[in-house]
Amino acid sequence: MNRGTPPPGSRGLAVPVRTARGRSVGSQRWLARQLNDPYVRAAREQGWRSRAAFKLIELDDRFHVLRRGARVVDLGAAPGGWSQVAVARGAARVVGVDLLPVEPVPGAELIVGDFMDPDMPERMAALLGGPADLVLSDMAPNTTGHGATDHLRIMALAELAVAFAVEVLTPGGSFVAKVFQGGSEKGMLERLKRSFAVVRHAKPPASRKESSELYVVATGFRGTEQA
Repeated sequence: MNRGTPPPGSRGLAVPVRTARGRSVGSQRWLARQLNDPYVRAAREQGWRSRAAFKLIELDDRFHVLRRGARVVDLGAAPGGWSQVAVARGAARVVGVDLLPVEPVPGAELIVGDFMDPDMPERMAALLGGPADLVLSDMAPNTTGHGATDHLRIMALAELAVAFAVEVLTPGGSFVAKVFQGGSEKGMLERLKRSFAVVRHAKPPASRKESSELYVVATGFRGTEQA
């Protein structure tokens, strides 16, 4: 597998859904989008588990959070694309955790568990052989279709990921997590700014334009939370 090449804009003719029999309108739209998504095709051609791999590739190209030899934690690792990228970009140890089993990723250790379990920080340190250099979170809860509710749910999940990162990161470490635009992230950002030297938002090209998702990239962990 190569280090990952984001696909250029697609200029080809649209691929039609061959049959709509038995499919809902929503299902037809999703399938048509998948068939005509250059990132989906590129992920399949390059061997990535999902198009989401390109989001991390693009974020790393911009912010350089994946250092060769790093210890990396991948929260909510399924289906394994971000762990794949971390390994391909030279991480020495990659440990992914998810509530569901994940197909093995060569070079990574994937465990079934809840990152919120009290013993998980200690367990991660043992598996990594020390504190983490980078904590990744592409987690998102199941959506309800109600924008305000979905925003609050993903922000609550992101805040839990921040709390976990603060426990397992080494000084100078980094944190990358998915968030949604919506206005309730102020508290989380304030906490990040107390704990990290630099906090930035980014929307990588692989993130669909119609999606409200953003990524927060925090670098230069101070080693402890500041009051």
